[in-house]
Amino acid sequence: QKQLVESGGGLVQPGGSLRLSCGVSGFNLDWYAIGWFRQAPGKEREGISCISPSGDMSDYADSVKGRFTISRDNNQKLVFLQMDNLQPEDTAVYYCAAMLKFAGGCNLGLGYNYWGQGTQVTVSS
Repeated sequence: QKQLVESGGGLVQPGGSLRLSCGVSGFNLDWYAIGWFRQAPGKEREGISCISPSGDMSDYADSVKGRFTISRDNNQKLVFLQMDNLQPEDTAVYYCAAMLKFAGGCNLGLGYNYWGQGTQVTVSS
């Protein structure tokens, strides 16, 4: 069974940092692009970052560009989202998702078949 599990969320003050992890099981991470998405109360889900299967390509939404960094360790079956200079508007439930993609890059929208359960990130003083 394909599973993704997010961890690392929590409460942080504005300007602080968090590192989210996405652990996968039940499939070969080498063949999947991974995306990070978030959804705040009353708002639509937003794709914020993604990384290609090999890790050589990534993309970021304008809202997080320059503050968030995505990376992956396929051997450890982990994908990370380093979030720096967090702001109250970053408060949301954060999800990782996997898309089968033997080659090429990634996208911040459609095509993700497998999703984690989400982890809450709250930025507040």
